[in-house]
Amino acid sequence: MKIAVISDIHDNFHNMVCAVEEIEKRDVEYVLCLGDLVANGIAKILAKLNVPVLLIWGNNIGDKVQVMNTAFESKGKLTVSEKTYDSIELGGRKLFLSHYPDLANPIAASGEFDAVFFGHTHKKSQEKLGDCLVLNPGEIGTMVVSEASFAVYDTKTNEAEFVVLDDTVVIRTDKVEEYMKNIF
Repeated sequence: MKIAVISDIHDNFHNMVCAVEEIEKRDVEYVLCLGDLVANGIAKILAKLNVPVLLIWGNNIGDKVQVMNTAFESKGKLTVSEKTYDSIELGGRKLFLSHYPDLANPIAASGEFDAVFFGHTHKKSQEKLGDCLVLNPGEIGTMVVSEASFAVYDTKTNEAEFVVLDDTVVIRTDKVEEYMKNIF
């Protein structure tokens, strides 16, 4: 089973559409979203995917009521966890999801999960702790890194590949950088 792992969208609708197009090309059967989608419009995009989606909350939430209504209206296509972490079994693998990286290594070291996925840092990474894959898919939103990415996890091999998106829009422009230097 192939699972798309996405995170940190931050209302970059353009890049989210690019990610959806790539996800649809890759025989993905499930999508795990590790938080920070912010606007309900992103939840609506997730709810329209042809595969089920599980969303956990991040620290940038937006209107929870609207997102929950979108999930309810999707009739099971979009499921929203109540927390910033959760677990699920897919394709015979036990998976742990966290928005925050501080849980990743201790949970991986517990030996209870085959893979641990986390977001928040916006920086893609993967390593193995014992037999457990620890993965950050990077960011869709390009708020921190000027590269939009996600990962495709394969339950058969317990490995993941990064997908770097083309034709993306970088939110963090030179003009914003210059302006922010004067504030911080």
